[in-house]
Amino acid sequence: MPKLIVVEKPEAWQFNLEDVDVITPDKYISEEAYQSLRNLKVINLCKSYQYQSEGYYVSLLAEARGHKVLPGVSTIQDLRFPSILRDDSLDFDELIQNTFKNEPYDRIEFNIYFGNAQSEHLTRLAQQLFQMVQAPSIRASFSKKHKWVLHNIKPISINEVPESDKPRLAQALEKYLHRKRDYRPDKKKHDLAILVNPDDANPPSDDRALKRFYKAALEAGFNTEFITKNDFDQLIQYDALFIRETTNVNHHTFRFAKKAASLGLVVIDDPESILKCTNKVYLHELLRANKILTPKSFVITEENCEQLPTKIGFPFILKQPDGAFSKGVFKIDSLDEFKKVRESMFEKSDLLIAQEFLPTPFDWRVGVLDGQVLYVCKYFMATQHWQIINWSAKQQKSQEGEVESIAVDQAPSGLLKTAVKATNLIGRSLYGVDMKEVDDKFYVIEINDNPNIDAGIEDKILKDKLYDTIMEVILTKVKSKA
Repeated sequence: MPKLIVVEKPEAWQFNLEDVDVITPDKYISEEAYQSLRNLKVINLCKSYQYQSEGYYVSLLAEARGHKVLPGVSTIQDLRFPSILRDDSLDFDELIQNTFKNEPYDRIEFNIYFGNAQSEHLTRLAQQLFQMVQAPSIRASFSKKHKWVLHNIKPISINEVPESDKPRLAQALEKYLHRKRDYRPDKKKHDLAILVNPDDANPPSDDRALKRFYKAALEAGFNTEFITKNDFDQLIQYDALFIRETTNVNHHTFRFAKKAASLGLVVIDDPESILKCTNKVYLHELLRANKILTPKSFVITEENCEQLPTKIGFPFILKQPDGAFSKGVFKIDSLDEFKKVRESMFEKSDLLIAQEFLPTPFDWRVGVLDGQVLYVCKYFMATQHWQIINWSAKQQKSQEGEVESIAVDQAPSGLLKTAVKATNLIGRSLYGVDMKEVDDKFYVIEINDNPNIDAGIEDKILKDKLYDTIMEVILTKVKSKA
């Protein structure tokens, strides 16, 4: 991918970099060649990112042209609101406290160039701040009263970089642009990142499935790498992001999806799908408004929850809006149980979902990709349990029920039509629609943006073709953006 460094005085910056041009902002903004070129990576080192400055327009026009730019416009906007960034820094508060635990002063300020700080003990924190604020040069200041907190963070103008720091900035830039990979990528191919969490006890894809995804991606024509939450700053290197980690809005997976989308990457799961699918309150309203059959459901608050038992009757299901993998879901059999469970659940959310209990021997799961049915499974209830997963089971083998894979052409047509109709309300990504079948009617329980695909289960019918199909869809979407 060709690379551009945009800076006011190119002659003052000599970089020993292959496939890199250093040009002025005026040249980037005005010359027709840069307006029509595709697949450019742009590092914006302009002296100012202020609204309507040349630096601001370099990033704005880069995004409009489909170029991958650092910093992006969303980052420039974020830097206008340090209070929001201070809140974001709470996610790594422990790292902040450990970094400064031996600091004799109550205030410290340091510069960060592409995630690199001058002092070795600041390295991990500098990398974390660069992941949070994707700007080439930033200055962070921390202060301490009762504990250390991020006081301010702002971009540094090239004019503000001390002369002694310029070699360090150049070195950090070279390292950033030419990071080492596990293999020598074919420059003619597109680059795919697969986001995983090696420490996740219940990932959406097991190791065997991940290996099959990797193989399918290579065969489709991708340079492919597995990445983790520590690789946020590397997203600009890729053309597509495939998330195989449990997603949530208040989570790094959502930040990855948003950042990747803002850079113009093809993203599965895209941020809009994550936002819509991970909240059951939203799904309840969406499905009801579009007349898709669901179990009788109510959105309840602490103010109106007392009337619920008279509307729905016992037993019923009580759900946390953002639960996943059957967690945050309770079967309520009595008024006392309702009072006890709702009290703890309202501590986490102002709204809860109450849903009528539809006992069935199994739940249907329909996998849908880009508006087409990909696979169909029956998930049977765990032993002596009302859910497909029993997290309370003492033995591992009793935790989950059996799974039966069904050929798509053998599945009920009403099931497939309902699944496609429901997912079309969300988008054109990869979804798993959970449904109950009662009296030949199909009730949508929820739509998952990050459905399970495990080796020997969801791929039992299609085998390698399932993985090939997913990669072919991603590749087609990448090519359509080129």
